[in-house]
Amino acid sequence: MSEIQVEEAHGSRMIREARLEAFDNRTPGRDYTIQFTIPEFTCLCPRSGFPDFAIIHIRYVPGPRCVELKSLKLYINGFRDRPVFHEDAVNTILEDLVSLLAPRYCEVVGDFNVRGNIKTVVRAQHREPGWGGDADPWWSDGGDQPAGAPPGDG
Repeated sequence: MSEIQVEEAHGSRMIREARLEAFDNRTPGRDYTIQFTIPEFTCLCPRSGFPDFAIIHIRYVPGPRCVELKSLKLYINGFRDRPVFHEDAVNTILEDLVSLLAPRYCEVVGDFNVRGNIKTVVRAQHREPGWGGDADPWWSDGGDQPAGAPPGDG
């Protein structure tokens, strides 16, 4: 019996080879906030193998570098086949962004869908030592602010 060889799809290859990329912050002397909402985050439960779904919210005050968006999209999509606990997913995203960007401030919120009658929201933050500034409040696109945002922070 012969095996059928299936060529890897272009998108799958791009996700597999994805690396977070940065570009120089062109306004490093000013504090400003960049925010992203990633509404279709998926990963796999490391215990059951079933998919978990979440909205990931990221906001940061850049230091010397900003994240390139296509690389962020592909990096995030790389979690879709990865067995990872919710807490580890959020903290890994934060650690990878901090390592790449050296931001003044960065926050990642994972607002996971209900699973087994439990709603999980994981929030992780980084603040550059000595930085006394504040990130802008979470912005709203007309809907609710991120679930991980504290009351009055939107």
